[in-house]
Amino acid sequence: MIGFGKRISYAFRSFFNLLANGEIPGDIAREVAKAPADARPVPELRAPASAPKAVEPSPADRGDRAVQILSILQRDGRLIDFFTEDISPYSDAQIGAAVRDLQQSCRQSLERYVKLEPVLDTTEGETVTVQEGFDPATIKLVGSVTGKPPVRGLLRHRGWRVKELSLPPLLDGNARSIIAPAEVEVQG
Repeated sequence: MIGFGKRISYAFRSFFNLLANGEIPGDIAREVAKAPADARPVPELRAPASAPKAVEPSPADRGDRAVQILSILQRDGRLIDFFTEDISPYSDAQIGAAVRDLQQSCRQSLERYVKLEPVLDTTEGETVTVQEGFDPATIKLVGSVTGKPPVRGLLRHRGWRVKELSLPPLLDGNARSIIAPAEVEVQG
């Protein structure tokens, strides 16, 4: 099993890379998709020919919204400071207390700017049927996958999709790449 800290890191990296580029980073996908040695190979699933093509973001917006969300999460929860700090000298209790505050602040920011909804509105652990023609970007088949859909399996994670995004307008100029400005205290 992947450690808790690494899962948090992977979750945030995946979220922001999906938001900015529409894909999960390759190193994360490879590690998470590692199959046990005794598992059968998973067949490659292709989207149906009628699946809509991804819309290419305008050059002005490419990455800007991801940076903006990082900036909001840094401003409200000090998320970047937490991920870039070496936490090895701290006890688990100290890290847990810090993560609780960070989670509450970042959750409030997400609730304010990003409305999420589950991809599958079913309770995790229940049996679901994935029909032929499903979109592999919205449903990932794991485990002993053989044959073609329809397939039945246990829902391990409901998934998330952005229902509504209500970010403030982007700033003009070079400030779009700034997650947090440097702070200088002037002493008189």
